[in-house]
Amino acid sequence: MEIKRVEGIVISETPYSESSKIINIITKELGIIGVMAKGANKLKSKLRNGSSKLSYATFDIYYKEKGLSTLVEVTPINNLKNIKTDINKISFAYYIVDLVNQVIKHEYNENIYNILISAIIKINEGFDPQIITNILELKMLDYLGVKPIIDECASCGSKTNIITISGDRGGYLCQNCRQSEYIVSDKTIKLIRMFYYVDISKISKLEISRESKKEIDMFINEYYDRYTGLYLKSKSFIKNLEKLNIN
Repeated sequence: MEIKRVEGIVISETPYSESSKIINIITKELGIIGVMAKGANKLKSKLRNGSSKLSYATFDIYYKEKGLSTLVEVTPINNLKNIKTDINKISFAYYIVDLVNQVIKHEYNENIYNILISAIIKINEGFDPQIITNILELKMLDYLGVKPIIDECASCGSKTNIITISGDRGGYLCQNCRQSEYIVSDKTIKLIRMFYYVDISKISKLEISRESKKEIDMFINEYYDRYTGLYLKSKSFIKNLEKLNIN
């Protein structure tokens, strides 16, 4: 059987027998694949570290198009040390791989993988994990087929006098169409559009006020609840963690 080399990141691991495990990997070339990591739970196994969740590496595998492939060797690309030693960073990282896993069930192309890896790397580099996550969340809406309307008023189509944004009503609202919706800052309106179009890999600086961060996160949460039907435990964990930090 031919060995295939793929680049990817482990998104889940499940014990299999006493010493082995099954891992799911989001790969650049093949989308999500299931892989048997034989003996990976043994302390001295060369596959042990490279088969854990959030292992970002190249994987040599005996590839099966149907069924489980078999892991042969792992070569780390980035150990993501800063993420794995910080509960806040790792919580956001777990959430975005869970989210992308759900998105790929609807559609897969290499752009989704590139967005995920860029976001993971930026969080590891020390950029605000909430902001990076919000950017990724906005981009994923396009692949879920529910992109928000952020170029004009979601109600009347006007491109002028945009005054706020509503997750429930689908995007920007102009002064004439706004009803009782909370009015966000002008900065927030501009940032949401910028977030959607920005290349995450090219971000070199992020300075966003606490007010805008709160408004952007509020819009995205409301929009996901209204239009995607996705419920991820990893997102709930982040919300609970934020409550603990506040208190």
